[in-house]
Amino acid sequence: MNPLPHSATTAVLAPPLDALPLKPDGFLKKLGPGLVTGAADDDPSGIATYSQVGAQFGYGLAWTMLFSLPLMAAFQAVCARIGAVTGAGIAHNLRRHYPAWLLRVVVVLLLVANVINLGADLGAMGAAAQLLVGGSGRLYTVVFGIVCILLETFLTYARYAAALKWLTLSLFAYVAVVFAAHVSWEAALRGTLVPHLVFDAPHAMALVAVLGTTISPYLFFWQSSQEVEEAHRRHVRPLRLAPREAASELARIRTDTIAGMGISNLIALFIILATAATLNASGVTEIQTSSQAAEALRPVAGPFAFALFAAGIVGTGLLAVPVLAGSAAYATSEVFQWVGSLDSSPRGAKAFYATIALATLGGVALNFSPLDPIKALYWSAVVNGVLAAPLMAVIMMIAANPRIMGRLTLPFPMKVMGWLATLVMAVVTVGFFVI
Repeated sequence: MNPLPHSATTAVLAPPLDALPLKPDGFLKKLGPGLVTGAADDDPSGIATYSQVGAQFGYGLAWTMLFSLPLMAAFQAVCARIGAVTGAGIAHNLRRHYPAWLLRVVVVLLLVANVINLGADLGAMGAAAQLLVGGSGRLYTVVFGIVCILLETFLTYARYAAALKWLTLSLFAYVAVVFAAHVSWEAALRGTLVPHLVFDAPHAMALVAVLGTTISPYLFFWQSSQEVEEAHRRHVRPLRLAPREAASELARIRTDTIAGMGISNLIALFIILATAATLNASGVTEIQTSSQAAEALRPVAGPFAFALFAAGIVGTGLLAVPVLAGSAAYATSEVFQWVGSLDSSPRGAKAFYATIALATLGGVALNFSPLDPIKALYWSAVVNGVLAAPLMAVIMMIAANPRIMGRLTLPFPMKVMGWLATLVMAVVTVGFFVI
């Protein structure tokens, strides 16, 4: 494809880190893929990680949420930019421009990690529902899996995207938990704003867990592909082909991504503060699942905080499960060049929706297997650790390649932040295996 004419350059090169447009009448309309992606990052597995950090270390590692925010936001913006500029997801660009073996390895690792995460999230949702209303946790797990498949398959994309955006409100249950607990705000602010570095194995492992949970490969594929979906819905051509539309579209992506990742890390911070103020303060320092965190809150913080925390697990799970299954389906469809869109009818995209169903049902099945869910999450973290840093490096090369991006390659500030995020994840991955 020929490069863009020189006259189009000024309409294209919008600086990536300039002030956000804050007109209230247009702000909410700018929120979409980035908001949903950020909210999905606070899935039940992530809640378990943040709960453990708060229970084990109190307010001491709250600063990691501020540290990870710019890295997470910058890299998700890179992924979103690839989708908007090329009109295709990450796997499609890998298939077109890089060796086939690389694509196959990436997608297989993604599928394995996603199915394990799906199993953990669905199991946590079932356990949380059991805590709230009684009954069988496994039955609720099956029901939640089927409901997620049906919603993702039979709702139109516009209604489905709107439903996901509304589900992000469930995250604010954790804000309410904080205000229902007795937080030492002086200690909380100090732990959030002042990094407290302790060089020992438990702190290092916690840092690895937080960063590995916050910057996850499935989010890369999801947001990139969702930008393609959004462009189709709004009849916007790939920005490489429509440079005059680039400035406004990239500004929308920037606003959406920063808002989504900001909310994501804010909620994660509130989970750490809530468990620090309740569990850690009461001597409960060992949490392995999000439902255990909810159950431990009941005698410490009261039934109201317990119910909010448990309900939040169900709400965030309903948001995260479709994202995990959807990212797997997008990647697989781009590998095999299937019709792959949530805007397609089930009859017109059978393989795409079959992948969503199989991935979700695979997660359900894990809850009926002898596999220990804690060990399963560990191996999911291993797979994500193996995949994250190399995949991030490849994504950065895609975003910097003028043959792929035309004149919309990454501006210098985004290059710096994207490669810094990649370096941090590489160090984290090495730390995961060494610690």
